[in-house]
This record gives sequence, C-alpha cells and structure tokens, in this order.
Amino acid sequence: MHVLIIGGTRHMGHYLTLALQQSGHTVTVLNRGITRDDLPDDVARLRADRTIPAQLEQALSGHTFDAVVDFVLYDDEEAQIVVDLFRGKIDHYIYISSGQVYLLRTGINRPFSENHYDGECIIEPALNTYDHEEWLYGLNKRRAEDLLARAHETHGFPYTSLRLPMVNGERDPMNRLYNYILRMKDGGAVLVPDEPNYPLRHVYAHDVVRTVLKLLENGTGKGDAYNISQDETVTLVEFLNRLGNLLDIEPNIVEAPRSLLEANGFLPDCSPFSDRWMSELDNTRSKADLGMTYTPLDTYLQNLVDHYAANQPQQPISYRRRNAEKHFAENYVSS
Repeated sequence: MHVLIIGGTRHMGHYLTLALQQSGHTVTVLNRGITRDDLPDDVARLRADRTIPAQLEQALSGHTFDAVVDFVLYDDEEAQIVVDLFRGKIDHYIYISSGQVYLLRTGINRPFSENHYDGECIIEPALNTYDHEEWLYGLNKRRAEDLLARAHETHGFPYTSLRLPMVNGERDPMNRLYNYILRMKDGGAVLVPDEPNYPLRHVYAHDVVRTVLKLLENGTGKGDAYNISQDETVTLVEFLNRLGNLLDIEPNIVEAPRSLLEANGFLPDCSPFSDRWMSELDNTRSKADLGMTYTPLDTYLQNLVDHYAANQPQQPISYRRRNAEKHFAENYVSS
C-alpha cells in the first residue's frame, strides 16, 4: 500500500510513517517543508501549501496513492480541494479531526459520544476573544467533516473521521506534559484553576497510530466517525498525583480562581490541561467497531516520564514566568 501523509510529521505523522514502513507499506509525506523532519531518507517528500489548490495539484501530479492520512485539514474549503483531487483515485481517506466538534453543541453532557454530533450549536462568542478563536476552530473542523460526509453520501468518497482529545506523546511539539514535570521538579507550586475543573480523558499518540493502521489495513470505517480516547477519566488533581508518583515527587498543587490566573497571564502556561476547550470523549464505538484497545494511563505516563528523563527538551517558553508563578502562589496561600 502506498500512503500519502499530509502534515503532522513533527508528532503523530512521524510515528505513523515509521509504523507504516515497518509494516511493509510505502510512505510519501507532503508538507510545506518549512520545518525539517527527522524521518528516514527513503521516505519520499512532496512540498506544497495545501491551501493553494494549484500548488497542491502540481505537487501531486504524476503520483498515485492507495490511501491518504490528513493531519492538517482545518476547514470545508480545504476539504473540497481534497475531494476534488482524490475523488475516485484512492481507497481510503482518513481525516484527523478533533473532539472540539462537540464543544460547540448545546444540551449535551460529557463524555461525548458520536451520537452527540448532530444538533443545535452555541452562538458565536465575541470577536477577538480566546473563546471565539477556539469556537472558530471547532466550527471549521465541523464544516470539514460535514463536507466529507456529503461527499461520501453523494459519490462514495471513502473518508473516515477520527475525533481526538488532547494527545500525549513523546514528540508533543508543545511539551505540555513536560511543563508539569518541570514545575514538580523545581519544588514550587503547580498552579491550577479551581473551576471549571473538567475531568481529563486524553489519548496516547501511539494509540492514534494503531487506529489508523487498523483502518488502512482492514479497510473498515468508511463513511463513519470515531472517538479515539483512553479508557480512564481522571480529575486534574488525580492526574498530577499519578504523575508525581512516577516522579517520586508529591506535587504542591495550589488551586486558585481562574480569573486571577488569567489576569496574571499564567494560563495556559501554568496548567495546559486546564483549558475550557478540552473535550472528554466516549471511546465505546471505536472498541466495538474497530476492536481498539487503549494503553493504560499509568503505562503511557511512565513511558513519557522515562522519555523526558533521557531526552530533556530545551526549557519551553511556557516556563518563562515560573518565578512569578511561585511568588503568586506564596502570596495567595498566605493571604
């Protein structure tokens, strides 16, 4: 099988490329070529800005693929370009979507199942706000899914949509878990907002890769959408205590009003898993239809702790105001 991977080579696309090669498949990756990858030399590379149809068409000219995995499709215009280019030419198109498509819905409760997708959506938040930015991301992801679904209904376009929550992995370009590890190791307070304190239900990057492999090799899931998510649901405090246990550190967790943390410019840096726009997904359908199993939370947390111990990244930008965080926590606790 010859698989085209669009984007994502810094994180999940990297793992998927290696997994496909190890399974005997041929892989080509397509991106703008701005960020250097560290994939093997025998992986073919195409360069194009996928938002420019003529450029994308030129890059793909003369190439044929059995399947496409798209990590960077963000709206219906891009989805239409994909349908026009690959209609009748591929056996499977896998769209990496987001659990954020549910966060636009009204009248539904966590955890979200695939049946929660259809229905009334929230009104547009005020312009030039963080909520508007996140709302627009979810809206565009929904529009892309809707266009792919219509293409499947009208002429059998063979798409599958995978809706993902927060993805934890060794190659997370934002080093979100590492942010917490640094704060625990320096002995200072880990600041978290007191509300809303939504439960966490993330997913391990390698489980996403295994799902894609299952879909490609079995040819299943066409015309459907699946939530891909770990089994465990935990509170943020429980999550941090589990992480601290693996580090042999008792985390100094200080809960403070979200408004105060935002006013001081600490969020999301001090607690990236406290975002109000994080989804919590029910994975029942993926297990029933695809036979998915998921890596236990403690298992993959240990993998990540071991990885960061052996491969310490540069200090992330999100750690830049750490002294101010500590000072705030000391004053807040003593007040």
